[in-house]
Amino acid sequence: MANPKRQTSKSKRDKRRTHWKITPVDISTCSQCGHPKLPHRVCLDCGFYDGRLVVRIEEKKEKK
Repeated sequence: MANPKRQTSKSKRDKRRTHWKITPVDISTCSQCGHPKLPHRVCLDCGFYDGRLVVRIEEKKEKK
């Protein structure tokens, strides 16, 4: 197998890795309740997607 003749410098290595960035997650708001949600997914707070009820969400009971 071929081996490099010289050690890759930190500058050269880091220039190669400049495109390894993490992109932030896109967050949209629910059209019914206004809570933030991931796009193209059912709202976890109200259960609506694209203006219609898809999942029935039950009320959470609080512990005392």
